[in-house]
Amino acid sequence: MQIPPKVTDRAFERLAEIGANAQGQALRVAVEGGGCSGFQYEIKLDNAAEGDLILEDRGERVVVDDVSLPFLAGATIDFADELIGARFVIENPNASSSCGCGTSFSM
Repeated sequence: MQIPPKVTDRAFERLAEIGANAQGQALRVAVEGGGCSGFQYEIKLDNAAEGDLILEDRGERVVVDDVSLPFLAGATIDFADELIGARFVIENPNASSSCGCGTSFSM
């Protein structure tokens, strides 16, 4: 059994601020082939689909498809508001390396 990803309070708070659930949407976190390190994260507002893992708190939802789930086992989905910009970020213990952009990684 894989450890599902964890979503921080800060990430759920940001989803509430942007009104994701009010729009009937969730934050989709997916892993795709590509990027400068072999895999890349896709993070977007989307509708939940059949077979998605749904992580829910404060009326907000984060969804992960079953293909991406093994790549995100034990990961933490957070929201960072830094000098360089505000964005959702993934802290992934499965990634052996990542690139400077923070959206591409290898395993």
